[in-house]
Amino acid sequence: MRKDLGVKPYLFPMPVLMIATYDREGKVDVMNMAWGGICANKLVALNLDADHQTTKNLRLRKAFTVSIADREHMREADWFGIASGNDTPDKFERTGMHAVKSKFVDAPVIEEFPVTLECELVFDSNENDGPHFYGEIKNVSADERVMTGGRVDPALLHALVFDQFRGDYYVVGERVGKAWREGKALE
Repeated sequence: MRKDLGVKPYLFPMPVLMIATYDREGKVDVMNMAWGGICANKLVALNLDADHQTTKNLRLRKAFTVSIADREHMREADWFGIASGNDTPDKFERTGMHAVKSKFVDAPVIEEFPVTLECELVFDSNENDGPHFYGEIKNVSADERVMTGGRVDPALLHALVFDQFRGDYYVVGERVGKAWREGKALE
């Protein structure tokens, strides 16, 4: 029997994405964001609140990076969701993480996160429930430690996903089938 749960943002898994930007002075800001993802071949969508420091930085710098949080850096990733860049000026520094400037966009790449999409802002909308940003992917970089045969290996990535149901983190990585092949038996 099914039970109605009401209107909730219940999808699983939700990626744990780290959005990194520079502020006016070139200081690194990182936020933990679950409401976003790939929306086209070369586009990333971000849904943010208007009062986030990241929102201000995006509008100022017109660039951002999106990194996949991993199990190894769960504490830091969670901190980036707890602390606000508006209230905690040393938010990034407290983690001990390191950033380098992207070669492709005006945004930082956080060295410890294993995969990073480097994006240029192409569309900024304030419709409905707050700011929506779309960025064109200009480059994807990955740490060699999570690669096999020149491609990112999800089993090595240990990507965090967020559980909207209970507020927990999980790790993804077990391969259970091949896309576009498992269903062929039904043809």
